[in-house]
Amino acid sequence: MGTRDLGRLASRVKVHRLELYPSRLAAAAAVGISKDTWRRVEEGLDVRESTYAKIDRALGWTPGSCAVVAGGGEPVLVDAHHDDRSVPGKSSGAGPSAEVVRRATFEAARRTMPNAAIGDLDAFSEELVEVLRKGGHVSE
Repeated sequence: MGTRDLGRLASRVKVHRLELYPSRLAAAAAVGISKDTWRRVEEGLDVRESTYAKIDRALGWTPGSCAVVAGGGEPVLVDAHHDDRSVPGKSSGAGPSAEVVRRATFEAARRTMPNAAIGDLDAFSEELVEVLRKGGHVSE
Protein backbone atom coordinates (compact mmCIF):
# COMPACT_ATOMS: atom_id res chain seq x y z
CA MET A 1 0.00 0.00 0.00
CA GLY A 2 2.98 2.29 -0.10
CA THR A 3 2.85 5.57 1.84
CA ARG A 4 -0.85 5.48 2.57
CA ASP A 5 -2.31 6.12 6.01
CA LEU A 6 -2.27 2.62 7.48
CA GLY A 7 -3.20 4.01 10.90
CA ARG A 8 -6.47 5.33 9.46
CA LEU A 9 -7.10 1.97 7.82
CA ALA A 10 -6.28 0.17 11.08
CA SER A 11 -8.88 2.09 13.07
CA ARG A 12 -11.59 1.66 10.41
CA VAL A 13 -10.89 -2.07 10.11
CA LYS A 14 -11.03 -2.54 13.89
CA VAL A 15 -14.27 -0.58 14.30
CA HIS A 16 -15.99 -2.48 11.50
CA ARG A 17 -14.60 -5.84 12.63
CA LEU A 18 -16.01 -5.28 16.13
CA GLU A 19 -19.45 -4.75 14.57
CA LEU A 20 -19.29 -8.05 12.70
CA TYR A 21 -17.13 -10.53 14.60
CA PRO A 22 -16.65 -11.47 18.25
CA SER A 23 -12.86 -11.62 17.88
CA ARG A 24 -9.88 -11.15 15.57
CA LEU A 25 -9.66 -14.92 15.36
CA ALA A 26 -13.23 -15.20 14.08
CA ALA A 27 -12.70 -12.49 11.49
CA ALA A 28 -9.41 -13.96 10.33
CA ALA A 29 -10.83 -17.47 10.13
CA ALA A 30 -13.72 -16.24 8.00
CA VAL A 31 -11.31 -15.40 5.17
CA GLY A 32 -8.41 -17.76 5.78
CA ILE A 33 -5.73 -15.59 7.36
CA SER A 34 -4.09 -15.84 10.76
CA LYS A 35 -5.22 -13.77 13.72
CA ASP A 36 -1.68 -12.39 13.87
CA THR A 37 -1.98 -11.12 10.31
CA TRP A 38 -5.32 -9.51 11.18
CA ARG A 39 -3.64 -7.95 14.23
CA ARG A 40 -0.94 -6.47 11.99
CA VAL A 41 -3.62 -4.73 9.93
CA GLU A 42 -5.32 -3.39 13.08
CA GLU A 43 -1.97 -2.11 14.32
CA GLY A 44 -1.31 -0.22 11.09
CA LEU A 45 1.49 -2.47 9.91
CA ASP A 46 1.91 -3.26 6.23
CA VAL A 47 0.77 -6.66 4.94
CA ARG A 48 0.53 -8.28 1.52
CA GLU A 49 -1.93 -6.87 -1.00
CA SER A 50 -3.73 -10.23 -1.03
CA THR A 51 -4.37 -9.79 2.70
CA TYR A 52 -6.06 -6.44 2.12
CA ALA A 53 -8.34 -8.14 -0.40
CA LYS A 54 -9.28 -10.71 2.25
CA ILE A 55 -9.92 -7.95 4.79
CA ASP A 56 -12.22 -6.27 2.25
CA ARG A 57 -14.14 -9.51 1.84
CA ALA A 58 -14.39 -10.19 5.59
CA LEU A 59 -15.80 -6.74 6.26
CA GLY A 60 -18.27 -6.82 3.38
CA TRP A 61 -16.35 -4.10 1.52
CA THR A 62 -15.94 -4.05 -2.23
CA PRO A 63 -12.49 -5.06 -3.51
CA GLY A 64 -9.99 -2.23 -3.14
CA SER A 65 -11.78 -0.58 -0.23
CA CYS A 66 -8.79 -1.00 2.10
CA ALA A 67 -6.70 1.04 -0.35
CA VAL A 68 -9.45 3.65 -0.57
CA VAL A 69 -9.65 3.96 3.22
CA ALA A 70 -5.85 4.18 3.54
CA GLY A 71 -5.97 6.93 0.93
CA GLY A 72 -8.48 8.97 2.94
CA GLY A 73 -11.74 7.72 1.43
CA GLU A 74 -14.59 5.60 2.70
CA PRO A 75 -15.12 1.88 2.09
CA VAL A 76 -17.86 0.84 -0.27
CA LEU A 77 -20.08 -1.91 1.06
CA VAL A 78 -20.82 -4.88 -1.18
CA ASP A 79 -24.27 -4.43 -2.71
CA ALA A 80 -24.65 -1.02 -1.04
CA HIS A 81 -26.06 0.28 -4.30
CA HIS A 82 -28.72 -2.47 -4.32
CA ASP A 83 -30.11 -1.85 -0.86
CA ASP A 84 -29.45 0.22 2.20
CA ARG A 85 -28.05 -2.41 4.52
CA SER A 86 -24.95 -1.16 6.21
CA VAL A 87 -23.62 -4.29 7.85
CA PRO A 88 -23.27 -7.57 6.00
CA GLY A 89 -24.88 -10.54 7.69
CA LYS A 90 -27.52 -8.56 9.54
CA SER A 91 -31.25 -8.88 9.02
CA SER A 92 -33.30 -6.82 6.58
CA GLY A 93 -32.71 -9.01 3.57
CA ALA A 94 -28.98 -9.41 4.03
CA GLY A 95 -27.30 -12.56 2.89
CA PRO A 96 -28.32 -15.27 0.48
CA SER A 97 -31.83 -16.58 0.22
CA ALA A 98 -32.91 -19.59 2.25
CA GLU A 99 -33.22 -21.60 -0.96
CA VAL A 100 -29.65 -20.77 -2.06
CA VAL A 101 -28.31 -21.80 1.35
CA ARG A 102 -30.43 -24.95 1.35
CA ARG A 103 -29.15 -26.06 -2.07
CA ALA A 104 -25.51 -25.19 -1.35
CA THR A 105 -25.61 -26.97 2.00
CA PHE A 106 -27.20 -30.06 0.49
CA GLU A 107 -24.58 -30.22 -2.29
CA ALA A 108 -21.68 -29.69 0.10
CA ALA A 109 -23.01 -32.33 2.49
CA ARG A 110 -23.65 -34.77 -0.37
CA ARG A 111 -20.07 -34.39 -1.61
CA THR A 112 -18.59 -34.62 1.86
CA MET A 113 -20.77 -37.51 3.03
CA PRO A 114 -21.65 -39.48 -0.13
CA ASN A 115 -23.05 -42.44 1.85
CA ALA A 116 -25.45 -40.36 3.96
CA ALA A 117 -29.15 -40.82 3.39
CA ILE A 118 -30.86 -38.12 1.30
CA GLY A 119 -33.33 -37.50 4.13
CA ASP A 120 -30.47 -36.86 6.55
CA LEU A 121 -28.89 -34.39 4.12
CA ASP A 122 -32.23 -32.61 3.70
CA ALA A 123 -32.69 -32.44 7.47
CA PHE A 124 -29.19 -31.03 7.92
CA SER A 125 -29.81 -28.41 5.21
CA GLU A 126 -33.09 -27.36 6.79
CA GLU A 127 -31.53 -27.09 10.25
CA LEU A 128 -28.71 -24.90 8.96
CA VAL A 129 -31.16 -22.62 7.15
CA GLU A 130 -33.20 -22.30 10.34
CA VAL A 131 -30.13 -21.43 12.45
CA LEU A 132 -29.04 -18.81 9.91
CA ARG A 133 -32.58 -17.42 9.65
CA LYS A 134 -32.80 -16.99 13.44
CA GLY A 135 -29.48 -15.15 13.35
CA GLY A 136 -30.67 -12.84 10.60
CA HIS A 137 -28.11 -14.12 8.11
CA VAL A 138 -30.51 -15.51 5.52
CA SER A 139 -33.11 -13.59 3.59
CA GLU A 140 -36.52 -15.11 3.06
